[in-house]
Amino acid sequence: MSEGDSVGDSVHGKPSVVYRFFTRLGQIYQSWLDKSTPYTAVRWVVTLGLSFVYMIRVYLLQGWYIVTYALGIYHLNLFIAFLSPKVDPSLMEDSDDGPSLPTKQNEEFRPFIRRLPEFKFWHAATKGILVAMVCTFFDAFNVPVFWPILVMYFIMLFCITMKRQIKHMIKYRYIPFTHGKRKYKGKEDVGKAFAS
Repeated sequence: MSEGDSVGDSVHGKPSVVYRFFTRLGQIYQSWLDKSTPYTAVRWVVTLGLSFVYMIRVYLLQGWYIVTYALGIYHLNLFIAFLSPKVDPSLMEDSDDGPSLPTKQNEEFRPFIRRLPEFKFWHAATKGILVAMVCTFFDAFNVPVFWPILVMYFIMLFCITMKRQIKHMIKYRYIPFTHGKRKYKGKEDVGKAFAS
């Protein structure tokens, strides 16, 4: 390769039209993601709406149960990562290399940092629903299966996984949900002005 060659370069050193098109498309996509960041409730409502549309489509088509099962397992995996701390305290017991969650009342407070942040959780869950929706347009993904067995297996897997996660949360005494910064109330101002 010569000095100016890189991925997407044409013969004359300028980026190709296709490369520029996809770069611009990526920039627009990232811009929309950045704009949606502060609107948590709206993002999740849209994702739940997409999920509802997907479920109606699967119900009306009476198929694609394997795709739905895979989507459920993927969402369960994302949810467990969302509930888990970034640094697993069970792995930190053996080594004292870094900070860990407090296990006693008098230990220092350390904030809960998730393994999978909320925005990335939402983004991955939404992309998963969209990929599953696209899969319902292809008959190759419509594998015949007895769906009640998949439902029972998913329920068992969900219960076992959540039981293990809840035991982990109890053992290391952390709560993955916070309701914002605690607000302290001081004395109320009675509105009296001092005369000088």
